[in-house]
Amino acid sequence: MINELGDRIVDNVSLAVKGKRRELRIICAAMLAGGHVLLEDVPGTGKTLLARTLAKSVDAGFRRIQFTPDLLPSDITGINFFNMKQQEFQLRKGPVFSNIILADEINRATPRTQSAMLECMEERQTTIDGETYPMERPFFVIATQNPVEIQGTYPLEAQLDRFMIRLALGYPERSEEIAVIGGAAAHEISAVCTAEEIVKAQQEIDSCKAGEAVCTYIADIAAATRRHGSVKLGLSTRGAVALKRMACALAMASGRDYAMPQDVIEAAPYVVKHRLICRGYSGAAGGAETTADEVLRQVLDSVPVPTEG
Repeated sequence: MINELGDRIVDNVSLAVKGKRRELRIICAAMLAGGHVLLEDVPGTGKTLLARTLAKSVDAGFRRIQFTPDLLPSDITGINFFNMKQQEFQLRKGPVFSNIILADEINRATPRTQSAMLECMEERQTTIDGETYPMERPFFVIATQNPVEIQGTYPLEAQLDRFMIRLALGYPERSEEIAVIGGAAAHEISAVCTAEEIVKAQQEIDSCKAGEAVCTYIADIAAATRRHGSVKLGLSTRGAVALKRMACALAMASGRDYAMPQDVIEAAPYVVKHRLICRGYSGAAGGAETTADEVLRQVLDSVPVPTEG
């Protein structure tokens, strides 16, 4: 069952990442829904630790890519090199050919390199010298970016739509911080599930029922964001599909095989906000975050929640 698998992973990651069970539950649901995650927070809040610990919880391949301005697309996808001994070209695969990818500080890379990564995320494939190679399954990307330091970075804007969810961990409470200082390290975490279990869970999400009322509710939310006076670019159709799939993942993580409007409301802050481009947004980090929060609150207040019967 997906809820048992999700609890197993969250419990394991919580050994190292203290006091963030809600955030871990959301991230785990996004992974089981087949989406990707963007962690956006100040340095030192545990973004990389969370990604590493989550990867260690799954018996699957893990690679970390440190994004820098001089990183080339071929550095992450791979190249064909000429083997002098064999007298032939051979493919040297890049780090994206793995199951769980940590894309650290993704906004430091140039748009060209970001695009190569986004192709892998969206299309589940990459192109090297005109030939297409599929990604391994499961393929899950956790990207991080620092919203405070923007000098020398290439901020993601429309590209944010490729991430199913975005969230921030925030600073821990005092008791949680004490637990972090004396808690388990990431290298002490062992795997509690296999890659095959993750793939099977992702396939099970497809069987989750989202009735006409729930789908209509999601469509109404998307339409309301596009009509809102403070929004220049509202929720896309891809975003609406992601909202439905994330709601289904949260439903199945709760032990249900059907999604309810409450699942949509729970998923909305993580799926919708980063897809809204508000008027007056200059691209400065955090410049429209308050506005996006307010827009989403107004939209959820204005769209009628469907009821049974």
